[in-house]
Amino acid sequence: MFESLGDRLQNALHKIKGYGKITEDNISDMMREIRLALLEADVNYQVVKEFTNTVKEKALGEEVQKSIKPGDLFVKIVKDELTELLGGESSPLSMNGNPATLMLVGLQGSGKTTTIGKLANFLRKKHGKKPLLVACDVYRPAAIDQLKQLGKQLGIEVYEEGKKDPVEISKKAISYAKENGYDYVLIDTAGRLHIDEELMDELKNIEKAINPQEVLLVIDSMMGQDAINVITGFHESLSLTGVILTKLDGDTRGGVALSVRHLTNVPIKFIGTSEKLDGLDSFDPERMAGRILGMGDIVSLVEKATEVIDEEEAMSAAKKMQSGKYDLEDFLKQMKQIKKLGPLENLIKMLPGAKKMGLTNVNIDPKQIAHVEAIVLSMTPKERKNPDIIKASRKTRIAKGCGLSVQEVNQLLMQFDQMKKMMKQMSSGNFKMPF
Repeated sequence: MFESLGDRLQNALHKIKGYGKITEDNISDMMREIRLALLEADVNYQVVKEFTNTVKEKALGEEVQKSIKPGDLFVKIVKDELTELLGGESSPLSMNGNPATLMLVGLQGSGKTTTIGKLANFLRKKHGKKPLLVACDVYRPAAIDQLKQLGKQLGIEVYEEGKKDPVEISKKAISYAKENGYDYVLIDTAGRLHIDEELMDELKNIEKAINPQEVLLVIDSMMGQDAINVITGFHESLSLTGVILTKLDGDTRGGVALSVRHLTNVPIKFIGTSEKLDGLDSFDPERMAGRILGMGDIVSLVEKATEVIDEEEAMSAAKKMQSGKYDLEDFLKQMKQIKKLGPLENLIKMLPGAKKMGLTNVNIDPKQIAHVEAIVLSMTPKERKNPDIIKASRKTRIAKGCGLSVQEVNQLLMQFDQMKKMMKQMSSGNFKMPF
């Protein structure tokens, strides 16, 4: 997410940290590099021009205090302006309405139907709400079946009446939701390959009939600057309350995210972070600016961990580590919880200073994690509780059981033993860094 842009901006800012003072000359050099980085990321030219002018003006007009290094001050100005460019403050989803009605719109291929499933899942997990999915895309072949399949995977009900009038379907769905205690109604509308009068008339009729709390436009972030025209086109006919950017986890330059709010005044409310059905995050401008500039995003990391990690189990494991009673059974439980957080590479990138430590290019093979899990699962409960009893014959049996080599079993046991020793040293205060 924004990796190439982040690298370019971080490299540019790293140079100014070495300057003793801010001058017009070194600021001009810096702004040239920042301008090129933003243009290469496909940020709108007018946005780039305004952004660089504002940063330069503020940097030259700022009085540098003795306690603050000039480079640090400049980085703060860039971060503040980047945050402002991304929208300034996060724009939370409306919780009003009984039920609250969300209408998702967008072109074909933007990922709208998958996104509506992700959003329903987000509302249920994050806010404990009861969502209802409504199938109003009655034209695209298999659109209703796709939504029903998503609902089945998530265990969320889908309201559908086949290929009837979408306006009537949406009205009846809201009545059904009221009668059955649903908190949210999420309406999946039809899309087209391009904006046309027939599509917009239908969407306007649905909006007028149900008066939704939110009208969210789903946009493929890989569209680049064309996305701005699409947002403008929809916003002229509908009362858009927000944008959901999909595929930001792919090989995208991210320019649309940096241009949307400034050019359309429509806030980004959510971003797609993976293809999985939990791959949707609230968009927070300040946190995103920090991530782009390599400052990490500890708040999001903690929030993610809080959602999936069982606090009691984590505390129990911590106590066992301190007392030296931590075993492979505990290790297996923790591995299962960590897997719920998603790819470890993405979590590492949220750590402040990850780039400086050379961690942003870490590639953790999921197969290796699966191998470790398979080895532990091939052990008996007694062996997991007391790994010291695992000798030659047991190692051979475990290796056969998981389809791996005795060498790999040995490697895991050795690493686990080293980890236990390190934990014991840390709890006793005798731990020394190995360099």
